[in-house]
Amino acid sequence: MGLSFHYSGSIANPADLPDLINEVKDIANVYGWPFHVFENTFPENHFGRTTFNNNLYGICFTPPGCESVFICFLSNGKMSGPAQLQLYVDPENEEEKKYLYILSVKTQFAGPEIHVVLIQLFRYLSQKYFARFNMTDEGNYWETSDEAVLRENFRKYSALLDSFSTALETQPFNTNESIEEYLMRLIKLIHEKNKPKGSGN
Repeated sequence: MGLSFHYSGSIANPADLPDLINEVKDIANVYGWPFHVFENTFPENHFGRTTFNNNLYGICFTPPGCESVFICFLSNGKMSGPAQLQLYVDPENEEEKKYLYILSVKTQFAGPEIHVVLIQLFRYLSQKYFARFNMTDEGNYWETSDEAVLRENFRKYSALLDSFSTALETQPFNTNESIEEYLMRLIKLIHEKNKPKGSGN
């Protein structure tokens, strides 16, 4: 739970991977963000295939208060990350295979300023290096470039997290209540508490 963005895509030209890594390294160094470089060149005759090896190609970095940002690819050129490789290479549910190629970053505790930097970075990289890139930004900054909209969404998510934390502290489990029933009861209580006055919904 917490404001995040989600992205997917592929690298347009595998020969550009070293340049992409170097640009991201430069940005991470400017901000003082720790980073890690995975493999920096793709193997021959892998790009564009449906199959892939178990290596990652690219770079990740970690802004303060933020989840690590993975700008990484499988050997077939599609974006992925270590958690995705661990969880979704051979999932029990075939529908979950799509998550192998979807990455997410929670910025809730990093704040709107870092969120802006990250979205602007992805905007730049997507235009220069990526193909078929998709971004879903829960802060709506990718779509609007409006910092006021982003800050309001951060405020809403923070209020929701505070409400959930309070509910956890003040609402104990009922006898014979499952975890799913308990969480649904908390969500209903939070919804009722945050409902605008005079609303009939």
